[in-house]
Amino acid sequence: MTRILLLGGTTEASALARRLADAGVDAIFSYAGRTESPVAQPLPTRVGGFGGVDGLAAYLRAERITHVIDATHPFAAGMSRNALAACTLTRTPICTLERAPWVVGPGDDWRAVADTAGAVAALPHDPTRIFLAIGKQTLADFAARPQHRYLLRLVDAPTAPLPLTDVTLILARGPFDEADDLALLQTYRIGLIVAKNAGGSGADAKLKAARTLGIPVILIDRPTLPARRVFTEIDDVLYWLSHPARLGL
Repeated sequence: MTRILLLGGTTEASALARRLADAGVDAIFSYAGRTESPVAQPLPTRVGGFGGVDGLAAYLRAERITHVIDATHPFAAGMSRNALAACTLTRTPICTLERAPWVVGPGDDWRAVADTAGAVAALPHDPTRIFLAIGKQTLADFAARPQHRYLLRLVDAPTAPLPLTDVTLILARGPFDEADDLALLQTYRIGLIVAKNAGGSGADAKLKAARTLGIPVILIDRPTLPARRVFTEIDDVLYWLSHPARLGL
């Protein structure tokens, strides 16, 4: 019998959860727990970490998981590495459902950097109004450039003081459309955007708005992960689940 652990947290994970639920597949949806009010799922749901590789491996055995689908955020590298390692230990088939990265196009003014430190180093010296579209995990790194005025848009209110001295916080849950982000960038007179190359269509409105307004973007590259089986379409994941022998799994 098939029993799936779906590691979620993205819009693609939620869409896959709906497809699995509609098909009557035995599956568990797992949230990392970083969002206070996660989107409700049509599958049995667990929230929180597993306790590293060994903890996840123990969970896979205890719950008799036959397949793991990693549909976490492209920047949730720690979870993805742990999932690969735990599945190797338990010989559990695993695949990744991952959004294709964004690709620069006509009219875009993008600068790619390897990581958050590279993004901080790439900031201008002159005071600038910057939209930090990076979540809350690495905000402290930008405290090294206090001359800038920062705009943040988060899902949940911070539980501790923000590490930035000149910051405006907006609480809102996406996805956002281009009109929303055009208004946002114009209202706050943003001169630069810093974002992670998360990919997909759920968070690209800010990039479209930046293109329209001629605003430059510093785009942080995705972390490097070990070789793995990656799909960008839900139908391909479902085919993998139903045709393991044909795919050599």
